[in-house]
Amino acid sequence: MLRVLAVDDEKPLLEELLYLLRSDPRVESAEGASDATQALRRVTRALESGPDGPDGIDVVFLDIHMAGLTGLDIARLLAGFARPPLIVFVTAHEGFAVQAFDLKAVDYVLKPVRPERLAEAVRRACEHLGQSAPAEEPAAPAAVPAPRRPRPEVTIADRTTEQIAVELGGVTRFVAIADIAYVEAQGDYARLHTDEGSHLVRIPLSTLEERWASRGFVRIHRRHLVALGRIDELRLDAGTTSVRVGTAELQVSRRHARALRDLLMRQATG
Repeated sequence: MLRVLAVDDEKPLLEELLYLLRSDPRVESAEGASDATQALRRVTRALESGPDGPDGIDVVFLDIHMAGLTGLDIARLLAGFARPPLIVFVTAHEGFAVQAFDLKAVDYVLKPVRPERLAEAVRRACEHLGQSAPAEEPAAPAAVPAPRRPRPEVTIADRTTEQIAVELGGVTRFVAIADIAYVEAQGDYARLHTDEGSHLVRIPLSTLEERWASRGFVRIHRRHLVALGRIDELRLDAGTTSVRVGTAELQVSRRHARALRDLLMRQATG
């Protein structure tokens, strides 16, 4: 059973998050903090009590954008302790995912929080702590009504081999793989770049490299996977290699440069 602290400076959202957490049978207790100072005081008391003490906290569900210290600042402070609580970020902003996972976050949940997505974060926290989950996952409770703002929630699933599904705020959009020009690694996430924009999905670049090799995607760098047919130019300058894909110029690592040149030459000569 988890002892949880939820931190958010928007009271309605904090109340909704606490309601969802308290409705999960795997959560023993859930307290709230409305600012960084209050959160740090509560966590300090928990750390002084020890992980098995009466004031212990197992997981902190932490917003990122708050007045004063941000959620990332709090996570960095907690990382300095010998046995800090686990961190799950709950935020409206997808752009901090890389920093969050660099801080060893267990999960990164985007607002508006869906009950089933929060239940998955709880499951992961239990798994990290070596706690067994119930035989059946708990039914997702209904959310308390709260003010809503346009906020992207991103998940990933393949519908067919031709498309990849990206869920945005409860609406699933299917993006044709043929429309993807290149993919950029961002920690445990990958950003898919198309002519219309980009989409962040939670899947490692190495997995997409394996899945999409037969579709003409090639690795050019530890951070980039490129559709071979979308490369407009190959540039060699002072011993460095880069490619132009639309308006983007991407660096090619030395280990991939020769293989990429050979592939482009074979493509050009049919």
